[in-house]
Amino acid sequence: MQFKRKTEGKNSISKIVNWKLYIILLIASIFGAIAIWPYILTLQGDLLQSSSIPLYKVVAAQLIQTMALSAFTIFIGLYLAKKVGFGLPILEGWLEGREVKSYLKSILGISIGLGLLAGILIIGLDYFFSFAGVSINLTQSSINPPAWQGFLASFYGGINEEILLRLFLMTFIAWIIFKIKKTEEGKPTNNGMWLAIVLAAVIFGAGHLPAAMALTTLTPLVIVRTIILNAVGGIIFGWLYWKKGLESAMISHFSADIVLHVIVPLTVLI
Repeated sequence: MQFKRKTEGKNSISKIVNWKLYIILLIASIFGAIAIWPYILTLQGDLLQSSSIPLYKVVAAQLIQTMALSAFTIFIGLYLAKKVGFGLPILEGWLEGREVKSYLKSILGISIGLGLLAGILIIGLDYFFSFAGVSINLTQSSINPPAWQGFLASFYGGINEEILLRLFLMTFIAWIIFKIKKTEEGKPTNNGMWLAIVLAAVIFGAGHLPAAMALTTLTPLVIVRTIILNAVGGIIFGWLYWKKGLESAMISHFSADIVLHVIVPLTVLI
């Protein structure tokens, strides 16, 4: 009886989240955190080198912080995702030995296409607001990192930001709304899902306000611009997460960042 209870305890722990999937996402987030560092060093290298703290300690501290944050957000995200119907159909299917190539092919076009659209929309809105009198550039820097660094940095957006903003934040918001209101079948409502998508995107946009404040005065127009430019992609990625799975949102986010951090810098050089 005692042995049986121990076995049941282990089984119950293993059912909390898919631990193989958890490890894969954690390793991916560490890769993303490493991949963005050449981009950061180009933008903030002088500032980091002038600090009294050695650069290697700064990098190590950031990686440890990223690993700790990812370990927490991935766990909560995977645990709650099952309760509201979100998932990672490609990775989950692959880990279960199912055929996933056909599904990957079916989402590849729409994921990349909507990602490219998100990047173009952000650039277009950037120009629109510049004509409206907001001249500060929040999507680019006066220092333009080379395209290869932008390519590596795109992995951070596609992996780390999607884990934080979709798998964790959007899932958490959807779960709260689900607790408040659900369909007769016990599923999240469409309105609840859209509210979770928009709230997660707006929170992400609002999170960029301190950076905007460091560059300019926060007028109502600057606030609106900052939130919209950063939220427009989040709404697209959130819809893909809901309808197609987290991998689709990751691919789309990566594609959008390729437009912003690779294609745009290359056009500047032409």
